[in-house]
Amino acid sequence: MKHLRKQMLLAAALIALSSAIYVAQVWIFHAERDTFFYLFQDLAFVPIQILLVTVIVDQVLRIRERMALLKKLNMVIGAFFSEVGTQLLRSCISFDADAGVLAARLKITTAWGDQQFGDAVREAGAHPVRIECGRGDLESLKVLLAERRGFLLGLLENQNLLEHETFTELLWAVFHLMEELSSRKDVRALTHPDREHIAGDIKRVYLILVTEWLSYLKHLRLEYPYLFSLAVRMNPYDPDATVELK
Repeated sequence: MKHLRKQMLLAAALIALSSAIYVAQVWIFHAERDTFFYLFQDLAFVPIQILLVTVIVDQVLRIRERMALLKKLNMVIGAFFSEVGTQLLRSCISFDADAGVLAARLKITTAWGDQQFGDAVREAGAHPVRIECGRGDLESLKVLLAERRGFLLGLLENQNLLEHETFTELLWAVFHLMEELSSRKDVRALTHPDREHIAGDIKRVYLILVTEWLSYLKHLRLEYPYLFSLAVRMNPYDPDATVELK
């Protein structure tokens, strides 16, 4: 209320000052007609000024703010993949009975462009995921998520992530999988219905994770080619991938 009162007093003072200037102009030059002519001419331009300031300039500022926010979000997403995302994706792949089909299409190279990434996202979305808990190491997955619990909780505290619905959905899916695994004493001795339930939780994480991973790599290719090169050399879908340059 105090700030609003100050604004109202400032507006009243500016209006009074403007009126005083017009009165002085009429009193000095005795040209009421010219004064009111230019006054109305100035008023006629006010709607255009409003258009420029509130629509065009405001839109430009919003776009700049959006770009700055997306840059911050991509930094957070990058930290996620560096700390846990890439390892988690590698673990999910080990449970996918049909991972070889998708792996044949996701041997990403530094020569990939928007077309290749677009095709990869579509193919990943259409991939018939068939998760089998017996194919991978549930205990290792449980340990991985437990060790990264603090880091993941820190990500959820980042209010900017609310602007990225898909990544937020991924985090909640990961947290659910973590809770399911941590709530079981021995994940190597699960009943068949329990294994099927865990398989469904892994599938939920996997489907979102692979799409986010591809989007993140596409961003790196455009903004940070050197990080993109490293990510390509760490591709979890490529069994021959190696960080060392040959």
